[in-house]
Amino acid sequence: MAQQSLEELQSQMRGPVYTADDEHYEAARQIWNTLIYKRPAIIARCSGTADVITAVNFAREHDMPLSVRSGGHDYAGKSIEDESLMIDLSLMNGVRVDPQVKTARVQPGATWGDVDHESQAFGLATPGATVSTVGIAGFTLGGGSGYLSRKYGLGVDNLIAADIVTADGRLLHASNEQNPDLFWAIRGGSGNFGIVTSFELQLHEVGPEVLTAQYFYPLEDGREVFDFYRGFMADAPGELLCYAFVVPIPPAEPFPEELHGKPAVALIGCYCGEHEEGKQILKELENFGDPILGFVQPIAYTQLQKTFDEGVPKGLRWYSKALDFDRLSDGLIEQIISHSQALKGAHTMVYVAPGGGAVNEVDVTATAYPHRDTAYTLHILAGWAEPDKDDEIMDWVNEFYDALESKAKSGVYVNLLGHDETARVPEAYGINYERLQKIKTKWDPDNLFSVNHNIPTAG
Repeated sequence: MAQQSLEELQSQMRGPVYTADDEHYEAARQIWNTLIYKRPAIIARCSGTADVITAVNFAREHDMPLSVRSGGHDYAGKSIEDESLMIDLSLMNGVRVDPQVKTARVQPGATWGDVDHESQAFGLATPGATVSTVGIAGFTLGGGSGYLSRKYGLGVDNLIAADIVTADGRLLHASNEQNPDLFWAIRGGSGNFGIVTSFELQLHEVGPEVLTAQYFYPLEDGREVFDFYRGFMADAPGELLCYAFVVPIPPAEPFPEELHGKPAVALIGCYCGEHEEGKQILKELENFGDPILGFVQPIAYTQLQKTFDEGVPKGLRWYSKALDFDRLSDGLIEQIISHSQALKGAHTMVYVAPGGGAVNEVDVTATAYPHRDTAYTLHILAGWAEPDKDDEIMDWVNEFYDALESKAKSGVYVNLLGHDETARVPEAYGINYERLQKIKTKWDPDNLFSVNHNIPTAG
């Protein structure tokens, strides 16, 4: 890159611009998943929409790969690329709530912790990630599932409108009324169509406290626990979302010291309706089995959203594989328990997330997110610190995945794809893939936005 061109970019940006010889470059380059090691040529830390437009135009005019980081919490490391211009949106993290109309305008660098903090001041929330450090942008553009989804839908179902910088450097408004094809595409099509600089989100009355149910069982009881779980969720109302995990028992009180680090099955749920009704529904869970530890109690919604933060810290190595299922069959449960006997990686988890409720009530073609009929998603997420264990742990994940693949339905949630799953991209966009290709051809014909789970142009 010619020095004159770089100086021109720096002069036009309000936010800082870093190259490899800058003292701030290494810190700015770090992403959440350290398994992904790449070095952009330029990091442009945008302070606002004008900076985003400047950086997009610069990358296009200089024929540079363009990567975009908002929260940077993706498993696949698609927010960074070698020799790219990386647009870092983390400085753009404002949240403005309108409690009268129950909406929020959110910048793309905000995390769910930022959104929940502002919206809960008014007793409001929108379906968000179950880890507060996850960025709202990638979560929402890919679909967006969390504790509130069975009641209020996915993130894409609560996106009212967006301002987006397209590949030609224009700032456009996208909604059902303006640029509706673009609005349809960004609701599930991930970052393929531009850079959203403002999200308008629908809020709902939630909290300030919700009910949480958290129960841990020995892995040897896992078959009975999963059998109970599928029946429990089959009759669950939309206000209840309960995950089934296989996780190492945390090395902390009140868990018995002799069990620390051993795999256990955990049922972790949230009931976002009236507490007395929720307590009656959760009685079935309270009365089940012989848990190591378990409770149903009110909890601040903002606190529930932080429950898993320590379990998925920045600075570890992460590898992801996911599958969708029509049902939790006996054979599937058997495979989950069998392969979880020895979880590889100190932060590794395997979890089942239920569909149903408001998620499945939306037509499959209403938004670009295609997986409306999924009953359960299973996510194998390995987390570890030691580089010399990469092959061993990734082999374990792939063996686990291979054992389950024949039982899965077609489809995978794009936000859970790993870095090595390019071949599964059409599967992630499903029945809407060809329509997305046509819209991609219209709005990004040269595929400037290609550092993602990429949708190529049609033809």
